[in-house]
Amino acid sequence: MKMVKMSYSCRRRRWKLETAVLIFMLTLFVFIILQKDNKNNNTKSQNTLSKTKSNSRPLASPDVLLSSTYKCETNLSASNISGFSTLPKHTQDFLFYRHCRHFPMLLNNPGKCGGPENSADVFLLLVIKSSPPNYERREVLRKTWASERLENGVWIRTVFLSGTTGQSFEKERLNKLLEMENRENQDIIQWDFEDSFYNLTLKQVLFLEWMEKFCPDVHFLLNGDDDIFANTDNMVQYLKGLDDNDGSKHLFTGHLIQYVGPIREPASKYYIPVQIQESDSYPPYCGGGGFLLSGFTSRIIYNMSHSITLLPIDDVYMGMCLEKAGLKPVSHMGVKTAGLYVPSDKLDSYDPCYYREVLLVHRFLPHQIFIMWHEIHREDLVCGRKGFSDFVSKKFR
Repeated sequence: MKMVKMSYSCRRRRWKLETAVLIFMLTLFVFIILQKDNKNNNTKSQNTLSKTKSNSRPLASPDVLLSSTYKCETNLSASNISGFSTLPKHTQDFLFYRHCRHFPMLLNNPGKCGGPENSADVFLLLVIKSSPPNYERREVLRKTWASERLENGVWIRTVFLSGTTGQSFEKERLNKLLEMENRENQDIIQWDFEDSFYNLTLKQVLFLEWMEKFCPDVHFLLNGDDDIFANTDNMVQYLKGLDDNDGSKHLFTGHLIQYVGPIREPASKYYIPVQIQESDSYPPYCGGGGFLLSGFTSRIIYNMSHSITLLPIDDVYMGMCLEKAGLKPVSHMGVKTAGLYVPSDKLDSYDPCYYREVLLVHRFLPHQIFIMWHEIHREDLVCGRKGFSDFVSKKFR
């Protein structure tokens, strides 16, 4: 009897032990499965996060952010140039800092063209040079010809290029103005250099560098001032009608200027002394008020600019870059950077019928731009009056 009880007790202990081992094994198995799932989930989360990060647009490229610490040093040896002391101060300053091509970026819009990989979706990029105080001009342009839109089936995008103006508090206020504008419109690119006439070429070169990074595959560009009236509807129509050129071939057209050279008169706005350029001739170029070029040509100009010393006159500098590349600018009768010719004093020089047919006219006040843009889009506009038809037949056939 005692032996039976002991045998039963042993079996019972063994059964409890086996049950405990089985429970332990099951628990371990479940733990391993859960750990494996958790690891897979973490991997998926990391992959998703990585993909999200790779697809998101950065606020600025690393080199742009690093440029905020860059400071260009004065080239003091420029003062040894013969006749340097006789030059105007702004000319001396240009020679002191002529070598400087990198400046801190204050405002950037790297996603303007949808990122570099999507920039081919932009057919026409409007590149408008604008000084910080010109708020009214920028606002009018945003509401008229520079509005970002789908025009005739293709996208138009806009950027305003600016430096800085003023000293101390005034500079801070104007920078704040641009910051507020950009927060609302996302269309300003600003660098921390003095926004002056002599620095227009610098502004141009900095933009071409920016375009190479953020909008490399744009088809065409309008490069112009903020006081022009541009019929961007006509520009799209003209560019779409080009034979065998979708922006991948050379195009540089506007008001062609040739057989001229530097102005040596110190009182002139366009004064270029021999200390800046010895040659007495300029290559052919298009007036800087506004011109059209292809994405292909903009890249060529950017590449050529690396080996051409900066010249204060930005439109001439573009001509120099074209000449070095063996390319030529051409004339377009619809681009009137010298103003629009009206055949009689008895005709209204602001008759919208004149402007409905052109591509670009220079020197407009903000209110004139606003009125003209809406006038040329009037459905009841009739342009068959005597005088106008003769003007069109001579100028735009």
